[in-house]
Formats: sequence, C-alpha cells, structure tokens
Amino acid sequence: MDDRRVFERIPARLDVRYLDINSGKDGQAVTRDISAKGVGLVTSAALTARTPLELWLDVPDKGEPIYTRGEVAWSTPAAGGVYHSGISLERADLMGFSRVLRAA
Repeated sequence: MDDRRVFERIPARLDVRYLDINSGKDGQAVTRDISAKGVGLVTSAALTARTPLELWLDVPDKGEPIYTRGEVAWSTPAAGGVYHSGISLERADLMGFSRVLRAA
C-alpha cells in the first residue's frame, strides 16, 4: 500500500476521549502514533470508516486536552481483542502537535 502522508507520524501514547458525532456515543482510546494531520488509535470497539469524531487528547504537559475533529479512515481488529484505527484530522494542528513533541 502506498503511504501518501504529508506529515510524519511519531510514536506516542496519550489517553484519548472520543465522541462519535453521528451516534452521540463516546469512548476511551490510547494513541499509537500521531502527526499534525492524523492519529493512530487503539480502541476496545471497532470504529466504522467515515465516522466523524471529536477527540480530546490528554497531553502530559499540565495543559488542557487538545481538542480536534476527524474522520475514521480505517479500523481493523488486532491481537488482544482491541482494534487499531486511523483517524484523518480535519485540519493540521501544528500547535497541538508541537505540544505532543515537547511532552514526549
């Protein structure tokens, strides 16, 4: 598969709260990796492709969680009964990404 990402993803483990905008259901996740335009998540439930999400990422820098919006690009089952999902963010968040880099 051809990787067409503009921004490089870096490994990062952050707690995330997400809200499925269509259904109103929320959930908890952990990031696998992150970039200015995308987030890799580990969830306990499958996420449906093209589902719009609101996300709150807890950065360990004593600041407020980073709020962003995105859409599920893909979701696949993984070992241990979890799912790996790729979230494409609506817009690049360079300031939020720099907070993650500083906290890493």
